[in-house]
Amino acid sequence: MSNKISIILCSFNEAKHIENAIIQLEKHIPNLELVIVDDFSTDGTIELLNKLNINKRFKLIIRKKGKGLASAFFRGLIETSGDYIGWIDTNMGEVSEKFSEMINELNNDSDIVILSRYVKGGGDNRVFLRSMGSKIFNTFCRLLFRMPTKDLTSSIFLMKRHIIDEVTFLCYGHGEFFIEFLYNTYRKGFKIKEIPYIQKKDEDDSDSKSAPNLLKFFFHGTMYILRAFVTVFRRKN
Repeated sequence: MSNKISIILCSFNEAKHIENAIIQLEKHIPNLELVIVDDFSTDGTIELLNKLNINKRFKLIIRKKGKGLASAFFRGLIETSGDYIGWIDTNMGEVSEKFSEMINELNNDSDIVILSRYVKGGGDNRVFLRSMGSKIFNTFCRLLFRMPTKDLTSSIFLMKRHIIDEVTFLCYGHGEFFIEFLYNTYRKGFKIKEIPYIQKKDEDDSDSKSAPNLLKFFFHGTMYILRAFVTVFRRKN
């Protein structure tokens, strides 16, 4: 019997993307346990999920107050029961086909597998400032943490269940919690494997939306940097 795969899908106003993400995950992952955590969306996401009868097939958690991405991930983590546990951004359903390769790596000797933009064969097709900013930040973190992993801000990963019992998670902030988690995983001696993928240009990278989204990107980037320094400082003390 194949391993049970738990995937956590965190949503907030993802009506445009969430149905496709669910379809792609069901198509490419056998023995799927899908846990959807919605942070009280106001764009019709909840209504769409109810229309699709998601709560009859998978686990659907609707929070009455938005508490952020990290908190949503950990809420979903509590509900998982799979042998392997993963996470994917709601707007990246098209990369679900990569999960078969990720599962194979875990079936061998890897403990966590990341889809990486910065290994050979990977790439980032978002607007220049976002892609370059992300690459510079990842290089900075690699040097700060002294670890070989090249994509510390990946939004797609799959890990063996035992890791959550042995590696510390801190459930606050945005996606920066994943940087700290990877650092702690590496310090524990677990094997991290990176598989290449190419990140497509975001719909939100259009000219009419680029300015506000870049501001949001640089704000989160600042939070990531602060979290990186706090992570190293905490380790030294």
